[in-house]
Amino acid sequence: MEALAWFTHKYIMHGWMWTWHQSHHVHHKNVLEKNDLFSVIFGILSTLTIILGAEIEEYRALLWIGLGIATYGLCYFVFHDVIVHRRIKIKFKAQNRYLKRLIKAHYVHHEVHEKEGAEAFGFLYAPKKYE
Repeated sequence: MEALAWFTHKYIMHGWMWTWHQSHHVHHKNVLEKNDLFSVIFGILSTLTIILGAEIEEYRALLWIGLGIATYGLCYFVFHDVIVHRRIKIKFKAQNRYLKRLIKAHYVHHEVHEKEGAEAFGFLYAPKKYE
């Protein structure tokens, strides 16, 4: 899922779907942003693949793909929305190097407020240069 998420973020969100993703790169005080529509799309995709995979024996693999999308989405929500962007207020301070590196890479990504020029498109992986 990480490779697919990286590709989607770099070439779709920072590509032809920038009109949605741009809301995530500008400061605002809104509870929701247009970028949240991606979660709706991925949620629908996950739900449909789970249902098809569970109900149709020939498409059983879709069940596991849908569960993978859902699990990745849950991890994304907790890490990205709660831990990094603090969209839900909790007391948390990253203590280990891995989490600190991921958070720093994400902040570096957000230093660019334009469609072009950003780096660090990953979610669960960030190169050691971000330590």
